[in-house]
Amino acid sequence: MDTQTLIYIFVGVSFALYIGIAVWSRAGSTKEFYVAGGGVNPVVNGMATAADWMSAASFISMAGLIAFLGYDGSVYLMGWTGGYVMLALLLAPYLRKFGQFTVPDFIGTRYYSKVARVVAVICLIMISFTYIAGQMRGVGIVFSRFLDVDITMGVIIGMAIVFVYAVLGGMKGITYTQVAQFCVLIFAYMVPAFFISFLITGNPIPQIGLGSQVNDGSGMYVLQKLDMVLQDLGFGAYTEGSKSTIDIFCITMALMVGTAGLPHVIVRFFTVPKASDARKSAGWALVFIALLYTTAPAVGAFARLNFVDTVNNVEYSESAEWFRNWEANSLIVWQDKNGDGVMTYSSGDAFEGKPEFTGETGANGERLVSNTSNADSTNEVYVDRDIMVLANPEIADLPGWVVALVAAGGLAAALSTAAGLLLVISSSISHDLLKSTFAPQISEKGELLAARVAATAAILVAGYLGIYPPGWVAQVVAFAFGLAAASLFPAIFMGIFWKFMNKEGAIAGMISGLVFTFGYIVYFKFVVSPDANVAANWLFGISPEGIGVIGMLINFGVAIIVSKVTTSPPIEIRQLVDSIRVPRGAGDAAAH
Repeated sequence: MDTQTLIYIFVGVSFALYIGIAVWSRAGSTKEFYVAGGGVNPVVNGMATAADWMSAASFISMAGLIAFLGYDGSVYLMGWTGGYVMLALLLAPYLRKFGQFTVPDFIGTRYYSKVARVVAVICLIMISFTYIAGQMRGVGIVFSRFLDVDITMGVIIGMAIVFVYAVLGGMKGITYTQVAQFCVLIFAYMVPAFFISFLITGNPIPQIGLGSQVNDGSGMYVLQKLDMVLQDLGFGAYTEGSKSTIDIFCITMALMVGTAGLPHVIVRFFTVPKASDARKSAGWALVFIALLYTTAPAVGAFARLNFVDTVNNVEYSESAEWFRNWEANSLIVWQDKNGDGVMTYSSGDAFEGKPEFTGETGANGERLVSNTSNADSTNEVYVDRDIMVLANPEIADLPGWVVALVAAGGLAAALSTAAGLLLVISSSISHDLLKSTFAPQISEKGELLAARVAATAAILVAGYLGIYPPGWVAQVVAFAFGLAAASLFPAIFMGIFWKFMNKEGAIAGMISGLVFTFGYIVYFKFVVSPDANVAANWLFGISPEGIGVIGMLINFGVAIIVSKVTTSPPIEIRQLVDSIRVPRGAGDAAAH
């Protein structure tokens, strides 16, 4: 059976499974729609949380960025894993004990203010739409290659699939769908990693293979070989970074703190019966997440080695089939700058901007693009970072069923997180804006209908952002984490741990942190022309991916100052905050 047929079978069967689960577990009440009825087993919830957490950025883009950034790519590993530990230990149990459906629900109740709730909803929607843009972009990339459609059509197909099981099933349907998606995505990620690690090093365990010798008789270790190969091509050493220390620190911190403010992950801890189960499900999720995150560095390193070996100094007419497959979607492009018919891969950008296919072919049969060549670089090959994990099995010439498995896994990763984000957006609109703020008399049936209408509208916006994303998948997701760090995290953190934070301080802090961070990202990503001098204008040398840390500090500072010069929270709110953190039977905390 040929590879394309296997892809159709694997993707079709997995989609049928997801939709079947959504129909079987269709939400019949608002509680089932928002928090799956609140009775999910901690192990099951841990698996669903892992799938929700390991998005297209984790599955598709992270190892690709590590492959090309090397040491600098470690910020994504450190930030996202460290952030999850922070969320699991510092916030999740207390939020679950508080007992609200959503993050805006917590903020609105804790800060006794409808205005605070509305501000939290605005922050949540901006974060979620930024995040979901990356997921839909990932869906489009997978479909464009493996189902032979363009990226736009791929995004539209993904929108239709998410619509069925997110809008019908709500959190109940999403939870059990995500369990299935976790099984698919982790199997799809690990199997090719085992194969490729064995082919390159003779050791099938990728985590160990990364520190092993290459199977080429050179006696060199994987990272030694990678350093040598890349430096010979004019790149910096793989194991050395180019980012400044402060930028590394800020990106890592923004990803960590942003994790603790991500609404679609936090809401998963409301689906278990009690606070102790929230801790258990967080622990299980960390185990499941570690399977992928400890494998990603090896996948990135192996992918870069294989890519160089199969592209550089190879005649285009004899290039591998995988190169032609991805070239058909302009996700990898070669332009014969020197007319020798041989592909040259070296440092520097091959083109000015992302290539756009003209519909014509060159003298050697290559697909011509309209972009101007970068005259400052001898590099002739453009590669989209987001394809590396998906292309890895083809580059390593693995069996067709492995290629098909990776296609199904990539879609599972992107769709699982997209569904979770859409649910957060819809519940914030129907529950927090309508039921809790502007239309408290709405019936449960009307609220459920509003949630589904909001989810439908959110899918349409998400699809547009997936077709026109502002960067690589992992970069787009990093912006979302920065926005979460600058807006929601300080309000949640101080809401739990400082009973004297009042509504005026929380509102002022969220608005100032969000406005600063969003403005900074927009300015440097959309207003300033992308030239080599952009980094010289960054505040303190901090990139847009890391600016959320400064936004967070602004949020904390403004919130504390405003709370000091305004009225303290009511006594019942202070007692409520104490009750969240003190175990039952420990006495009246407010009296101490």
